[in-house]
Amino acid sequence: MRTGSSDIDRRTRRRTVLPLALLVLASLCGFAVLAGGAPAESLHEKFQHKQAQLSHNEAAQSDLSATIAEQNRQVNDLIAQVADIRARAEAVAEKLAAKQAELDRARAQLARERHHLQVVRARLRRALGVLREELVGIYESGDPDTLSVILNSASWSDVVAQSNYLDAYQNHFETVVNRVRTLRDETRAAVKRLRAARDRLREARDAIAAQKREIDRTRAELEQRRADLVSLRRARQRQLDGLESRGQALADNLAAISDQLQTSPSGPTSSIPAPLAPGDRAQVLPNGDAAAPASAPAAVKAVVAAGNQINETPYIWGGGHGSFVSSGYDCSGAVSYVLNAGGFLSSPLDSTGLETWGSPGAGRWITVYANSGHAFAAIAGISWDTVGDFSGTGPRWHTTTESTSGFIARHPDGY
Repeated sequence: MRTGSSDIDRRTRRRTVLPLALLVLASLCGFAVLAGGAPAESLHEKFQHKQAQLSHNEAAQSDLSATIAEQNRQVNDLIAQVADIRARAEAVAEKLAAKQAELDRARAQLARERHHLQVVRARLRRALGVLREELVGIYESGDPDTLSVILNSASWSDVVAQSNYLDAYQNHFETVVNRVRTLRDETRAAVKRLRAARDRLREARDAIAAQKREIDRTRAELEQRRADLVSLRRARQRQLDGLESRGQALADNLAAISDQLQTSPSGPTSSIPAPLAPGDRAQVLPNGDAAAPASAPAAVKAVVAAGNQINETPYIWGGGHGSFVSSGYDCSGAVSYVLNAGGFLSSPLDSTGLETWGSPGAGRWITVYANSGHAFAAIAGISWDTVGDFSGTGPRWHTTTESTSGFIARHPDGY
């Protein structure tokens, strides 16, 4: 695994130079003693002092690097937790919307039933008014009994007609009253039933709303913890950068002391990577996958193959952070996935973590561009990014690279 290999290589080169320089110094000190050489002794003491400072500096760098690695792990875990709680919040929001829709329908139905009850009550009042008038008329004219009907009838047929009329009137009276009473009772029962349903829906909606508020609160806490960790990690990284600068200055001082004793046959080497030849560039195939060039190192081919495995999966915030295996990926998750396949990363990093991964500057085969809000990579001359295109948003291969302005370039040593 090549994680952090650039720091290790730099420290290894420094520690390789030191024993050789000490050997040269020891020989020269011995010669100086024979010649009565106080200057060589003084030079040796200066070298020993600088070496002690450099060793202390490298120990501090090692401690800070371990702290930053642990903070990277914690940030990655928090991203996974935030992604999970975001998904839960979306599911709860859907339930809340569904319950609210049911409650709105219940309220509308309750309003219709209340209106219907008002209509029935109006009918009942009209029917009662008619009956009241009839009762007043009967009271004023007297309630006809059977004997009165017979005596006042001109014939038997009149008796039958009067009796049938009275029976029909009585039946109509009772039918009107019963019908109105039935409608009133049914409407009251419907209103009562709808009120109970409305109350149940309110309780369900309020319970879901309380659950959503709790999830939102937890999400806010997790995101705040992540922001605090990112801020702390940046402060640690600034300290590490300062130690590395001081370590480089100490190494330069040691080299200058060694140069006083010997002449180096070779000059400094350029840190600018050689550009890719046309035959060294990867190709984006018609199906969207990429084909690595035959000349690419095995690790680069593994990176390209890994990209093809998740190519055209959907964009999911936090995807690829709880685990490299995910149904979708965000920008840093997609970059972390392919770097892991090439052996350059052991656990996912967010975009701010990728700002300090590897070695500074662009690489020949692989360059990661990162800032606090986004990350993408240039791999064998093509771009690996999650920006949207005609096929959607998510991990995709692109023949053109978006602007690198505002991004920090990093690369794995040797690539």
